[in-house]
Amino acid sequence: MQPSILEERHARTAWFREARFGMFIHWGLYAIPARGEWVRSFERMPVEAYQPYFDQFDPTGYEPAAWAKAAKQAGMKYAVLTAKHHDGFCLFDSALTDYKATNTPAGRDLVREFVEAFRAEGLKVGLYYSLLDWHHPDYPAYGDKHHPMRDDPAYARDPQQFDRYLDYMHGQIRELLTGYGKLDIMWFDFSYDELSGEKWRATELMNMIGELQPEMLIDNRLEVNGERQSSIYTDEPLAYAGDFASPEQIVPPAGITSNGGQPIPWEACITLNNNWGYAPADKAYKSATTVIRKLVECVSKNGNMLLNVGPDAKGRIPDESLAILREVGEWVARNGDSIHGCGGADLEKPEWGRYTRRGNKLYAHLFEPSIGAVLLQGLEGRIKQARLLADGSELHLARPWNAELFPNDAFVNFAQPIHATYELPDARDTVLELELAE
Repeated sequence: MQPSILEERHARTAWFREARFGMFIHWGLYAIPARGEWVRSFERMPVEAYQPYFDQFDPTGYEPAAWAKAAKQAGMKYAVLTAKHHDGFCLFDSALTDYKATNTPAGRDLVREFVEAFRAEGLKVGLYYSLLDWHHPDYPAYGDKHHPMRDDPAYARDPQQFDRYLDYMHGQIRELLTGYGKLDIMWFDFSYDELSGEKWRATELMNMIGELQPEMLIDNRLEVNGERQSSIYTDEPLAYAGDFASPEQIVPPAGITSNGGQPIPWEACITLNNNWGYAPADKAYKSATTVIRKLVECVSKNGNMLLNVGPDAKGRIPDESLAILREVGEWVARNGDSIHGCGGADLEKPEWGRYTRRGNKLYAHLFEPSIGAVLLQGLEGRIKQARLLADGSELHLARPWNAELFPNDAFVNFAQPIHATYELPDARDTVLELELAE
């Protein structure tokens, strides 16, 4: 019997659900104006105004090996790079366009260097490819929702020529699928209004992917991603519905399941400040504590976090981003067993933090200190052993004198007497490893 689409998806996503943490990298010409990756659209810039950035693009500081080491040190297991963003500029050496990095002062195939460097560190590699293209002459412009020239009737396009753009798009995707070895993810972005599904010749595209890279994962953005319109949320998803859902700049309040209640692999893509592309004026960086706790939240809801960095025009990840990644990595180095390979615990969310679980190992993530012993609701008699995950030290399981009103709950603390109040060993997230008897 042939496996169903859902069974095939479950098998393909096994590594993805084990990994839990990845790096997103938004990088391109827009790093030079440094006002975010949508600068052409937001500022209604014609291609002539954007051309100087192409002429100047010379990332002399681009060292993807350093990027890969930073990702690995942070505890990330995979990375996704913008091979082509909405502006149409290609970081790879496409034979189908002159609008590519090899024709800039960079003079290099930057995608090839990326995949080689990240594979060398043992990380999975993915490429982002925008379905939009504000540079291509056959992509809708005047009247489109997002095109920089959407308000200029001089840029009216013949709808009959859209297939020429689709031939180009499919051709470039074929180049990525055949020119860079085994890819683990193709991250398409994005569908909107009538530009969704078969408007992209999505079935044809999936047939090509199945032929050339059958184990590769794709996201769900060949369909409209918002308001649960994507068929990935049904129990009979379309062939191009994708392998995982991709909520953006939000952690879903209850994780993501299908309309019938079945779990769906998912990944929250999150920026470190408020921009995807390099924006040095944006100093609203999330703290390492926030990143750690949101990563834990994703895992506790059976999801992943894809955390973005936006390298500068020279190809360097900003120092602020690297500092956050280093601190997150220091925490993951001690507590990664509670992240990688873990998922939800099927327990009510505790007052003090969250649970993650792998097999009979339950991980209690304490975000705030308790008064007296830490109460583990409903776990009385179910815990064989408790240790501090960061260093393996024994924790104290006992019933304090004031626990008579809570007969079904277990209690644990960092020292004795167990009824006393102690500081958390790690204020960001102290993780207790609880070995369950069942």
